[in-house]
Amino acid sequence: MSTQVAPTSGSPSRMAQLRQVFFSSPIVAFASLMLLLIVLAAIFAPWVSPYDPTRLAPATRLKPPSELNWLGTDAFGRDLFSRVVYGARISLVVGVGAAVAAVLLGLAVGLIAGFFRALDAILMRVVDGLMAIPNILLAIAIVALSGASLWTVLIAITIPEVPRVVRLVRSVVLSAREEPYVEAAMAAGSSTWRILTRHLLPNTVAPLIVQGTYICASAILIEAILSFLGAGISPETPTWGNIMAEGRIYFQINPGIIFWPGLVLSVTILSINLVGDAVRDALDPRMAKRGIDR
Repeated sequence: MSTQVAPTSGSPSRMAQLRQVFFSSPIVAFASLMLLLIVLAAIFAPWVSPYDPTRLAPATRLKPPSELNWLGTDAFGRDLFSRVVYGARISLVVGVGAAVAAVLLGLAVGLIAGFFRALDAILMRVVDGLMAIPNILLAIAIVALSGASLWTVLIAITIPEVPRVVRLVRSVVLSAREEPYVEAAMAAGSSTWRILTRHLLPNTVAPLIVQGTYICASAILIEAILSFLGAGISPETPTWGNIMAEGRIYFQINPGIIFWPGLVLSVTILSINLVGDAVRDALDPRMAKRGIDR
């Protein structure tokens, strides 16, 4: 005879906690709105942008903002607003792609390292070796060996982020595997796959969501740095880093070439971090007990 435990009516659901956090803080609400606008602009870039971002117009080079060119033009006469909007596409693809790939790879390795003691020492030494190499240097080395492309940059940014996810998942699994319900499942003869997916995996969801937002912001910044240094995506592709790299020579003539993509880049990263903090507060049980007073 099975018994069912009714949900406690006094504890708010996760979605209710998220809504409370997002709408109770004006800063978080504004960051969410800005992030939504940037995402929508990237998705609907062909309809938002007034011009082709690669169209050359030497006669209108380095023009200040006007009714025809809202943010002015660059050294080749290309519309700066259109290039910034299309640059959001690359940045968001790299950010989201790196976050998803790093979380999935780190989750698999972290579960194995935390549950199987025999493999823990070997896997963690490899992880420690990767973490000893600075992210930028490792990414530049991978791009230099493989050539500049979107996929290469995505891989180069993902690899340095995986060890951080592995250590996070491993720490959660090491703590959760000592809980009575996990020990009871082991004693009952549950399969390893069932213990990992049914009992240990749910404990990693909340921290991984938060970690994923930070990885997304970090990946966007690293992609811009790589492009600015000339080690990222090819210069003809509009990215925020490429736009700023091309405009540094003409900064005194038209500072907007660096200012506008830099501003959008900063707003995007700040918004993602603020949203990540809000998600962390909503998913943290200790914050839920306090009523999430913000």
